[in-house]
Amino acid sequence: MIVQSHVYSEYSLLSSTNRIEALVEKASRLGYQALALCDHHVMYGAVPFYQACLKYGIKPILGLELTIQRDEDEPHTLALIRLYAKNEQGYAHLMQLATLIGHKEEKHPALSREEVIPYLNDLVVVLPDQDGPIHSWLQSGQDEKAREWLATWRGQTNVADWLLGISGNNEQVEQVSLFSKQNGLKVIASHPCYFLEERDAEAFGIARAIRDGVKAEDRALRREERSYFLQSPEQMLTCFKHEREALENTQLLASLCSVQLTLGQPQLPKYTPAEGESNELLRQLCVKGAHLRYREVNDQVRERLEKELHVITQMGFSDYFLIVWDFMRYARKQGMLTGPGRGSAAGSLVAYVLEITNVDPLKYNLLFERFLNHERVSMPDIDIDFPDHRRDEVIEYVQGKYGKEHVAQIITFGTLAARAVVRDVGKALGLMSFVIEQVAREIPSTPGMTLEKALAESKRLAALINESDEAKALWQIAKQLEGLPKHTSTHAAGVVISARPLPEIVALQAGQAGVSLTQATMNVIEELGLLKFDFLGLRNLTLLERMVSLIEEHNQVKLDLQNIPLNDEETFVLLGKGDTTGVFQLESPGMRRTLTHLKPTEFEDIVAVNALYRPGPMEFIQTYIDGKYKVHTITYAHPDLEPILKGTHGVIVYQEQIMQIASLLAGFSLAEADILRRAISKKKKEELARQREAFVKGAVDNGYEANVAIEVFSLIERFADYGFNRSHAVAYSMISYQLAYVKAHYPLAFYTALFSSVWHNHEKLAHHLRECRSAGYKVLPPSVSHSDLLFSIENKAIRFGLLPITHVGVQAVEAIISERKKKPFEDLFSFTVRFDQKIVNKKSIEQLIKAGAMDEFRQDRATLLKSLDEALRFAIEVKEFQEETGGLFTLDIQAPEYDQAEPLLIQEKLEYEKEALGFYLSGHPIETYKAKLADVTRVTIETAFTKTGIVRVAGLIVSVRKIKTKKGEPMAFAVLSDESQEGELILFPQAWQKVEITFKEGELVLIEGRMDQSKERKQIIVEKVVSVNSLSNEQGSVQDAKLFLRITPAREHPKLLQQVKQQLLDNKGQVPVVLYYEQTKQTKRLLANYNVSPSNTCLSILKELLGKENVVLRKEGTKDK
Repeated sequence: MIVQSHVYSEYSLLSSTNRIEALVEKASRLGYQALALCDHHVMYGAVPFYQACLKYGIKPILGLELTIQRDEDEPHTLALIRLYAKNEQGYAHLMQLATLIGHKEEKHPALSREEVIPYLNDLVVVLPDQDGPIHSWLQSGQDEKAREWLATWRGQTNVADWLLGISGNNEQVEQVSLFSKQNGLKVIASHPCYFLEERDAEAFGIARAIRDGVKAEDRALRREERSYFLQSPEQMLTCFKHEREALENTQLLASLCSVQLTLGQPQLPKYTPAEGESNELLRQLCVKGAHLRYREVNDQVRERLEKELHVITQMGFSDYFLIVWDFMRYARKQGMLTGPGRGSAAGSLVAYVLEITNVDPLKYNLLFERFLNHERVSMPDIDIDFPDHRRDEVIEYVQGKYGKEHVAQIITFGTLAARAVVRDVGKALGLMSFVIEQVAREIPSTPGMTLEKALAESKRLAALINESDEAKALWQIAKQLEGLPKHTSTHAAGVVISARPLPEIVALQAGQAGVSLTQATMNVIEELGLLKFDFLGLRNLTLLERMVSLIEEHNQVKLDLQNIPLNDEETFVLLGKGDTTGVFQLESPGMRRTLTHLKPTEFEDIVAVNALYRPGPMEFIQTYIDGKYKVHTITYAHPDLEPILKGTHGVIVYQEQIMQIASLLAGFSLAEADILRRAISKKKKEELARQREAFVKGAVDNGYEANVAIEVFSLIERFADYGFNRSHAVAYSMISYQLAYVKAHYPLAFYTALFSSVWHNHEKLAHHLRECRSAGYKVLPPSVSHSDLLFSIENKAIRFGLLPITHVGVQAVEAIISERKKKPFEDLFSFTVRFDQKIVNKKSIEQLIKAGAMDEFRQDRATLLKSLDEALRFAIEVKEFQEETGGLFTLDIQAPEYDQAEPLLIQEKLEYEKEALGFYLSGHPIETYKAKLADVTRVTIETAFTKTGIVRVAGLIVSVRKIKTKKGEPMAFAVLSDESQEGELILFPQAWQKVEITFKEGELVLIEGRMDQSKERKQIIVEKVVSVNSLSNEQGSVQDAKLFLRITPAREHPKLLQQVKQQLLDNKGQVPVVLYYEQTKQTKRLLANYNVSPSNTCLSILKELLGKENVVLRKEGTKDK
């Protein structure tokens, strides 16, 4: 029996392209009975490899390749060793070693002898011939050094199994064999396996080039490296035909190694109270908490508490609840706003009285059995929301309490996704960027997109690949590498807490903020039986926290969100108007329209609409509304269902209602009813049949007619897919309501906090600013004299912050705020003198000027920009003098005069604002064209959306989303904006085909179309599009303009010039095009059929192809564009 002992997997992160499932499947097909995995420094793949081997009937050998310091006198002299676990203790040692090297901070980490030796027991040590410690000395003729090294290492451990690896192409075979015999070592055949099939060699080389950030041609594969695929036993026999003993010793390795992993057995964490036992402490805390939560602890509270405590203690989860109670208590002590709850945990009274959740399960009729069910043993799962900027504080506390080796976050992997793999492969192949981007741009960036799917959806993509050998090679290799893990990342929420030190169960590595990462993904963590806690950072809690602070500061009101009235009239008026932009769960356009139809009048309406507004149950929203307003009579399959369904007007909205129906009619316990609910949702025929039979029998036994029972069961089946977790709906609706309440009563605090939460997202910020202004609230521009870091309330208005200005960092803003506290800023010159230009540099000051943050200096922005260089020179002169005199004297020099410039045109001012802020602040570009548009339309988007029939409106294209119809025809959805608001557009295939080339984001257009309200959302179905620039008007005319294109030697590439030609043909217009060939100094004016319409999109694409400085639109009396 031959064993492949030198195998790597995808988890060696771009050092191997072997996908574990495919690797083990092929090994099985080739007849291997055992297979060894030895990824470099990591154990990411150990459990998936172990499981795959069991699946395919192969013995798994679990190993690890380590870098060691070969020579203690020269710690930078490194070597590789490979270690294989003989048994479970050996496997634990591998995890300890992987943990040690995983926490090294060096670029090329290595372990010393002192670090490795303690863990060599129960391991087989293989000293490889490539980069191994022995072979390098043998190669240089230092046999004695090799012997000394071996004697030193062997002398400090009881390990008996040391093997010398040899490969089939090793020229030192005789020398190695002699050394092994002289030193009592066995040799083992070691053929590297980095990729699966012989044809995968090129893709492997590209993966390695991507890993190293080089071009593949600079790191070409050596001849022997092309043989590093999974060879068959026959190929191994040929390769090692002269080293049969080495081949036989691969079987020895398999016989020495036998690891049985313990999977699927819970390993619960422990909370160790100062005194007493966990179950008793939990009971005491619950009794105390119940008296705090309820004025009177009645029988209902006591009985529910007893029932829950019985299940929790019986299932062994007391420690789990105590751990959560403890870190939630810590969060509250630190003044954190914690969420009301999330998921089914909100149905637990124990969680409520422990203040883990803030939703009363008795008041809202929530079921504990939906969370924990003693008849369905599963781990508890309490997800906790914290303000997103304080989540790490709680994780740090937990780590401090339980110890670094007992707490870790969960690893995830960033992969070579569809668009990314094309870009990475193209770069490694050395292709020109325009070739790469041609292909990449045709791949949608939607989640779950694959190369295969993208190709099936795009004829243009298929054409690109077929017409170019470069694109074809790029695509083929990208397909081979797609989905491989590229780098590690951290799971958004998962934190593992373990009673045992984690490295005994799973390897760890360095993470963020001093918290380790598991070398296992969430699925593997669950297989190992470890319990994860979800610490979620919720932006909306940060929002609420900030709003409460602003309200206290500016309204002198200490708002207690837990005790706001849930029947507030102003809040429901706001909700009924759909005025819920910025309100958690309720801000999508569709949800806002639904709210205007529903006109909620009670908190339960919010809970229901949050549960129903999803694909599937959405169709029952109108039924709910009709029932609420008694448009029709509500009928029930049986009158006994009315108490359960009355609150939702006859509609089964929640999973808990299904459980209650099963309990009422069929006599199921709530635990049994939960099993029924899960069985129906999984749609397993045999289980469904058993449940149906039990339900009907139970109902008949309870006195109901069989036909009624069958009808109700069918009803349950229908709604089981749609039913929502009521506990979660109530908890999250609480956050929705709290935000709506603040928006209704404290709008300035609401908008100020909202703006600050999205300052980095220009599109969202612009949208919220527009709504705020339309609601009548003033937004003041940024100001170096008045703005804070982010947005602030100032004199019943909102002041724009400085941080949202591009190229103005936190350090610069903090310096500006600190300096102005000492003395107000007077002008540009005194401003520049007061700062270190490394902190507040030229670029940041330019952006401050362009954003309008220096308008208080009473100079036009053009003048400020023109005077900036002189101001910075003056500042340097002043500081040099102060340094020379030790700051004892003031420089008696007059500040320079401003270098006056022509005032900026409105359009220029707006473009500067967009450059600095990401959007237009003081106006909208379309406003400058009002005069030329007056003859064709005077309608704003806001007005147009109040009309019916044909409308004509002008605006800026904000976004374009392309899709395909069921027939495969391209069409698009778009958003158009003007000074009034944004509006949605639909371009069906016929209209889209006419404008696809020129209809781009950032273009100003006049559109004509028909208002559509058929889907209860207002959209304009576009029939005609005209560029605003094409309208004949002196301001926008391009008469007498010429487009000059300079062709540099580096750009004289036939395929690139073909792209330039295509752009000109795609943007036909009136402007002549002139080519200037830099190498020959020749100027050529193109024929009139190449005349172009120089839109912003057209110019930006040409600049990308030829270089920004090589594209100039010149017109007499104007600046170059």
